[in-house]
Formats: sequence, C-alpha cells, structure tokens
Amino acid sequence: MSIKGKVLIDPHGRRIRKLRVSLLDACNFRCFYCMPEQAKFMSSAKWITPDEIEGICKTLCTYGLEQIRITGGEPTIRKEFRDITTRISNLPIDKVGLTTNGQHLEKELDFLKDTRCQHINISLDSLTPEGFHHITKRNVFDKVFSGILKCKEMGFNVKLNTVLMRGVNDHEVSDFIKFSAKHDIEVRFLELMKIGQACGVQDKMFIAADEVIARVEEKEQLEKVVVEHDSTSFNFTTSSGGKIGFIASESKPFCGACSRWRLSPDGFLRACLMSNKGMKIRGVDPADYGPILKEVLAMKPTGRIHHVLQDMNQIGG
Repeated sequence: MSIKGKVLIDPHGRRIRKLRVSLLDACNFRCFYCMPEQAKFMSSAKWITPDEIEGICKTLCTYGLEQIRITGGEPTIRKEFRDITTRISNLPIDKVGLTTNGQHLEKELDFLKDTRCQHINISLDSLTPEGFHHITKRNVFDKVFSGILKCKEMGFNVKLNTVLMRGVNDHEVSDFIKFSAKHDIEVRFLELMKIGQACGVQDKMFIAADEVIARVEEKEQLEKVVVEHDSTSFNFTTSSGGKIGFIASESKPFCGACSRWRLSPDGFLRACLMSNKGMKIRGVDPADYGPILKEVLAMKPTGRIHHVLQDMNQIGG
C-alpha cells in the first residue's frame, strides 16, 4: 500500500478517488430490504458536523479525491443538507452527486441547480403506486415521480436506481425500459445484495443480471456502452431507445476495480460496502491522516465478501 505523491493506491494497485458521504442513517421510507419497519437510528448528537465533513473531505482532496456522492439514509431530511451540500460543492473535485429517495427532491432542485451537485441518482423500485407502497411502506409515489421528471426537465444528470426482486418488481423491467426511452433517463437495475434485512429474503428474491438481460434480449437489441474502468455498472442502449445499466454486485463483483471509500455519519472511513471495518477519522489532525489512510487502504478486500449483517441504511447508499 502507498500514498504516492498524495494519491491513494492500495496493495493491489487500485486508486481510491471516490467517496460516499453518508449524512445520517435515518430515512423517511421503510423499504423492507433496507431496514426494519421499527428501525432505530443513530442519535443526531453523534453525527459529524458540517465543519467536520468539510474538513475531512477537504483533506482527502489533497490525497487525490476526485468525486463525492452525498448519501444517507435519506440525506435531504438532515436539516444541514443544504449547508453540507454547498460546502462539498465548493471543494476542488471533478464531480458532486446525490443519491436520494426523491420524496423531498422537488423542493431542493432550485437550490441544487445553483451548486455543483448536478448528478442525481433517485431510488425507485416500482413505477406503480401500489408496488411503490408495497416496497417503501409510504404513499408518496406521485411526489417522487414528479420530482424525477422535474429534475430531468431542469437539466440535471438523472439516473434511477432500481433494486430488482423476483416476484416483487421484476415484471416491471419492460416498463422501466419504456420509461427510460420516453424520458431519456438512464435506469440502473441492481441485484439484491446480502446486506442486513435482505439476507433473510435474498435467496428467494434474488434475480441475476444475466437472467434479466436474457429477458430483455427477447424483445430488444442491446448495444454495449463504454463506461469508466471503475464504474459500478455495465450499460446498454436498447433498440427502443432506452438507456439501462446493471449493477451486478452479487453475480459479477467489481471489487477488482473498486475506487470507493465511504464516510459514515459518525466519522468512520470504511473501505468497503460489505465490510464493517473502518478507521475513525473524526477529530484527527490532517497532519496525522497518513497512517490512518494506509490502514484503510489495507482493509479493502480483493474479492466479494459473502454478506454483511448491518442494515443498508446504516452503511450508506
């Protein structure tokens, strides 16, 4: 492992250049694969402050950090969301993104348009109010759908993240492709991962990307799209005009090219979504980051970890 010229290179030659910043573990949805319905969340007193987030990210920029994605839980429900987003937007990085469930997105769009946070990923697992409620336990489909279309209309780079589950929403794949073609919005189909609550249902609900692709190819011609070498998805355009991607982290792990770290709401740097290992970075003097960053580099696994019992909302999207 090494920090060469202030660039983070792990023992296997992977360069860390992307950071997921989780603002909180709380969420206003209760997606059954993500958290229990009676979820208990971290006390806000434990959250790293906007000043601390800015300081940590600013220091990591000196180590070659290029992209930051703001996540949760649901990041828009943190009261300092705009303050934190503004601070991150002002850092010397190439790309700022947001992952959200979309309930409060529409009211944030005017604010976001004036920041550098122009890449918005919205989690949407069904295109029907009934399917949406079954998964999220909330009756806000119309608000989320309206926010998605408004986001696209305002010129943001919009992507939908759709966790596919056998017998739950896999029958909607064609509808999502039609939606993509109609609205020129990329839809990324995610495999259900063995994380937290999903560990109990993954065996019966899992559907592999290859199976979905085979279904799509019965009706569509797919053309491969070139993506960055460390992209989490592999992408296609469809003959009907859709833009789709697959995040096949179970059947086609992308560990070998992973370039991401995660910052937890209470100030721990984590090397991998599937590992609880991390190092406390909160309160550390920037001059003392070196040894900590080397330890986190050494924690990054080379292959797929089978499962993690911590719930998804606690890890960060």
